[in-house]
Amino acid sequence: MTLGQKIRYLRSVEGTLRGIGREMTQIEVVHAIRKELRKKLSQAYLSQIENGARPHLTNSTRLMLADFFKVHPGYLVDDPEGFHTELTSPLRIEENALDFWLINGAEQFRGDPGLCQALLTIARQEDSRSLLILLQEIVETPPLADRLLEVLKPQKGAAQ
Repeated sequence: MTLGQKIRYLRSVEGTLRGIGREMTQIEVVHAIRKELRKKLSQAYLSQIENGARPHLTNSTRLMLADFFKVHPGYLVDDPEGFHTELTSPLRIEENALDFWLINGAEQFRGDPGLCQALLTIARQEDSRSLLILLQEIVETPPLADRLLEVLKPQKGAAQ
């Protein structure tokens, strides 16, 4: 996969994660970077990267894009010739499938902002599988679940 293809893919994923329901446009990415990271990137430069006119990034641009898309900076390079994504470990493939399932679920429950956000938050985590297993353990231990709710979401007016 080329650097440009990776950036286009990340715009697509980011649009889903942000609940837009489509890929983010280059302009939306540029505005979000300016607002969230307080850094500048031009739409023209982003377009050149995606179209292959700029096959290499400066280190500062690579770090900025990695920070924005929440990926490792090393991801933002062309893959070596002969590299195949299916060479990843079976566990990582399962994790990716789970994350995409969570993102699709969030998309289906956009009408319920709390549930939608919860699914997206889990999908963004490094190890969403472990989080879901932890959730199972919490649910199967009712006193723990009640206590966690009491601590995390205290009722208004209750003494603390």
